[in-house]
Amino acid sequence: MDILAALFVEEIGTRQVAGPSTRIDLTGVHFSFAAPNPPPVTIGPHLVVLVRCPKNESGQTVLEVVFRKEDGEQVARNVQPVNVEPGKFGRLLVRGELTFEDYGTIEAHCRLGDGPWLVVPLALLPGG
Repeated sequence: MDILAALFVEEIGTRQVAGPSTRIDLTGVHFSFAAPNPPPVTIGPHLVVLVRCPKNESGQTVLEVVFRKEDGEQVARNVQPVNVEPGKFGRLLVRGELTFEDYGTIEAHCRLGDGPWLVVPLALLPGG
């Protein structure tokens, strides 16, 4: 199984179109956000992970997401089972509770099973 993409989003939806085919609507894709007040700031971002399962695989694995500060310190972790029909695509939603002690970046390190890591940054910026 492979990760096609992993993104922080505000909303995710699906809809059927002719075919039949499914569309995934992602709204508010972002890699940073303005702090609502000075740090520390705690947020619960939505990370969507899009995956595909080749026809010759079982369709079962686990998704591991480790949230790390820039210095490598782990601040949160999520592990969940993944079931995708062989030959199909799937989407997984991870919601971590992250506390930014200061302005900077926390990275979501994502992998399926013992596969390669995909890193997605999320930066806290000073408010406007």
